[in-house]
Amino acid sequence: MSESAIPYRQYDPSLLEPVYPQRTRNLEDLAIALATKSGQLTQGLHRIVLRALGELVRSMNCYYSNLIEGHRTRPIDIERALAQDFSSDLEQRNLQLEAKAHIEVQTLLDLDPTWQTLDVVSPEFIQRLHHEFYQRLPEAFWQLGEVSVQPGAWRSVNVQIGRHVPPPPETLTRFLDRFAQVYQPERLSKVDQILAAAAAHHRFAWIHPFLDGNGRVVRLFSHAYFQRIGIGS
Repeated sequence: MSESAIPYRQYDPSLLEPVYPQRTRNLEDLAIALATKSGQLTQGLHRIVLRALGELVRSMNCYYSNLIEGHRTRPIDIERALAQDFSSDLEQRNLQLEAKAHIEVQTLLDLDPTWQTLDVVSPEFIQRLHHEFYQRLPEAFWQLGEVSVQPGAWRSVNVQIGRHVPPPPETLTRFLDRFAQVYQPERLSKVDQILAAAAAHHRFAWIHPFLDGNGRVVRLFSHAYFQRIGIGS
């Protein structure tokens, strides 16, 4: 991410359109297959096995989320972090703490009943995800040059990511309100819920509501969304 002097443009939430991909028979078949295979994966398993699988998948999600961000944390380092066994190397220790933060927040999504009653597409839920993740990070990860990321705070500056210029900060609440309106899972059929999960992931990244941490938060958000619509456990 690089901050630059971006000429002000008048952004309107209609720029989110189209909010869904064009619905085709192929997409519908894929959505139905996903729902079917997800159910088959855990069908008939004992709750102890399900709990162990959940722990494994949280570590796996954490590993790949780190990899996407260019942070290489080996599975053994993640396991040591969960056991409070941190490296003496500061950089490696910070990566371990980052991994631990991801797993702790996903554990909240999986196991804390108070999180499972929240409106998953609401701006408040998204802010809370960012806050919970960032407050667990080393403060070294809060600094972006001379600017500091604040847990749960919408970005207050214009940014540019590659060739993409996200909406200006003063328009974020309007975009996020529109986001919450169109991706509300209770308004959608099962097939449309699955398609919405993918579309919402893309549009969240497009809005880029936080100064940093958007990739990690949107992956946690998508996990919560699939959980809410009954895909996975």
